[in-house]
Order: sequence, then structure tokens, then C-alpha cells
Amino acid sequence: MRIRDYTAADLPAVHAINQAEVPAVGEETPEALARIGELSTIALVAVDEPEDGGGTIGGFCMVLEPGTEYESGNYRWFDERYDSFVYLDRIAIAPSFQRRGLGRRFYAEVERLAAERCPDAEQFTLEVNLRPRNDNSLAFHAALGFVEVGQRETSYGALVSLMAKPL
Repeated sequence: MRIRDYTAADLPAVHAINQAEVPAVGEETPEALARIGELSTIALVAVDEPEDGGGTIGGFCMVLEPGTEYESGNYRWFDERYDSFVYLDRIAIAPSFQRRGLGRRFYAEVERLAAERCPDAEQFTLEVNLRPRNDNSLAFHAALGFVEVGQRETSYGALVSLMAKPL
């Protein structure tokens, strides 16, 4: 799997992966997901590129920085409290590509690119569902050094753990 920057041509595959992973990620229209991609400072896809050409997108992530015109309540929570951060709005990996280490690879690449593209960022932030509970994600993020810095009831009925990790 190769991780590369997201392009608008990736949207159909990225949208399909996003929708298949709801409620672990928020449901989005193709237009809304395209907009998040446009706003993202870091937007990546993982592509399985066989020797005979082509390739299948197996996952993606989208990351925003402070001051972005993005209306997510979870993003706004961090934007109101932190001056210097990157916010992982979403990461999703297609079921057939899970358990291959892509999550860790995405996070390592986000941290590398954050140092390059957002050198003043001090925190890597995100949220994980507490209701509906996502135990796998909570354990994954704890293992990577993320800690809870708050909780929030969302407008869509979820309770989330707001998490951060120093960059």
C-alpha cells in the first residue's frame, strides 16, 4: 500500500469507504466530503497498486488546521480552545484493508506532514465515539499516546471523547 495525497478524482472511492464505515465516521454527501477534502491541509489515501497497474483505494484521512471555515462542532471545540493544532476530521479504512497497519501508517504520515505543512502545530487532535462506543478506536488511540481532553454531546446524538497528543 502506498500513501499519497488525496485528489478530487479519488472522491467516489473515498465516499464509498466513508459511508461503509458509518457510525465510526460521520455520514456525508459526496459534496460535503469533497468540501472537507478541499479544506484539509493534509488529505491522504492509501492505494493498493498491483504490478499490472490500476489500484484500489483502501482508506483515507482528512486533517484540518486552526481557523478553517469548517462548521463541525467537534472541530469548533478544538478551534475555540487550542491555538496551534491539527485536527483529524476523519479516517476510514475499507474492511478488506483493515488490520494491515494502515491506521498507524496514516498517523505517522500525518505527523510527518504536519511538521512540514503546519510547523507551528503543537497538538494532534481528534474525537472518538463513546456513544455509540468504539472500543477498538479508543484502544488504538490510547496506544498511540492520545489522551482525553474533554467530552462532547454532538448534534447528531453521539457522545465523543475529544483527544489530543503533543506533536
